[in-house]
Amino acid sequence: MITAGLDEVGRGCWAGPLVAGAVVFEKPIAGLKDSKKLTKKQRERLAEQIQAQAVAVGLGWVKPAELDEIGLTAAVKLAMERALAQIAAEYDELIIDGNLNFFPENPRAEAVIKADDSVPAVSAASIVAKVARDNYMAQIAAEYPDYGFEKHVGYGTALHLERLKLHGVSDLHRRSFKPIQRLASPGTISV
Repeated sequence: MITAGLDEVGRGCWAGPLVAGAVVFEKPIAGLKDSKKLTKKQRERLAEQIQAQAVAVGLGWVKPAELDEIGLTAAVKLAMERALAQIAAEYDELIIDGNLNFFPENPRAEAVIKADDSVPAVSAASIVAKVARDNYMAQIAAEYPDYGFEKHVGYGTALHLERLKLHGVSDLHRRSFKPIQRLASPGTISV
């Protein structure tokens, strides 16, 4: 049975895009598990293997402004739709990490809690999405040098909060998120 796996990363971040990965394997590679349980080095090595050995890989990106406009749940669905649209390979089942089936009209689709740790194609989707998003945040840090994005990749860390208090809210921040709303004020300068 050929499985397509779907997962997203960056759901809880204060800044940066939400990214979904979609991966189809004929034969999974060894060492796959939830991207959060791997070191950065392990994720990067596995992401290269996944790109080389998967039948198909797709990435779906939703920008912070899009997420703010449509809301988090709709943004996750949109990212997954965009990732899945890049998959031309045939598959027998579509496994989505979590408890919400974003594709109820697809009889092959099923949501599975913790699938990112138990279904190799979903683990792979988690890994490629995480590596792509982290790499993007490290690159964009050059355009936003005051925020430390290369270190916290947009998550709500003490460093991120400190930088926000010093430099204000940028256009890379998710303005619909409560911590960012609290920090945004009429006098905030956007980068």
